[in-house]
Amino acid sequence: MTSVLPQQQPPRVEHAASVACPAAVIRALCGRELVRFFRQRNRVIGALGQPLVFWILFAAGLGPSFRMPGQQAGVTYGEYFFPGVVVLIILFTAIFATISIIEDRREGFLQSVLVAPIPRWSMVLGKLLGGTLIALVQALVFLALGLAVGLKFTLLSVLTISVFLFILSLALTGLGFIIAWRMDSTQGFHAIMSVFLMPMWLLSGAFFPAGAGWLGWVVRLNPLTYGVAGLRRLLYWTSAHALPAELPSAAACWIITGLFAAATLVLSWRVAAYRTTGDLL
Repeated sequence: MTSVLPQQQPPRVEHAASVACPAAVIRALCGRELVRFFRQRNRVIGALGQPLVFWILFAAGLGPSFRMPGQQAGVTYGEYFFPGVVVLIILFTAIFATISIIEDRREGFLQSVLVAPIPRWSMVLGKLLGGTLIALVQALVFLALGLAVGLKFTLLSVLTISVFLFILSLALTGLGFIIAWRMDSTQGFHAIMSVFLMPMWLLSGAFFPAGAGWLGWVVRLNPLTYGVAGLRRLLYWTSAHALPAELPSAAACWIITGLFAAATLVLSWRVAAYRTTGDLL
């Protein structure tokens, strides 16, 4: 009589979690962007220095002949141009932050992140938050110069401006991410900057007021226009004479800037979901 031995069960092996914690991924990538930025002093000087030079030179050169349409005299070009310079700082910082995507791909770091067991959206959000915080910090530092043009800040106004600038910084960093993701050279990225990003800033009401005709319609259709206009309203909320007559309403500025940020955030996640040729190198 043969005995039947009980079937042996295979040993149980405790497996580690297959997917890393998204919060840890976001924190690590965001911190990496911050550390990289503040270790490269030339990026800090470049992002702050060029807009500062623009503000000083254009205010001195165009100030004597500037007059805002529909407003009485008394608004200097330095006052009008100041919000546009803050947005320019955010734009430059977003460009410098997202161009690191191309560098990470060349160095192999991006490929290692893409094959890691992490959600793709956490990688995107970590990169975007790092660039957004860098842009926000630099913009707030430059805002201190607003005291030179007679700006007055309260705790509530600083908090409101910070929230609005955070949303705008996220939108522009996301836009830079979308452009940089499919680029394989920094030269190509700078070319896009010259023919697309800089004209986008120039046609946002930052450099000159929106006038009539086709150029006025281009300015009004530009989503960055509402970022500049919203910041202008927040900075000069006690000085109505410093606001152009056809400035978009505060509600329109918040809504359109928020939609702009949401759209670039979603599109950044979408473009990062597809492999590019550089990801396979």
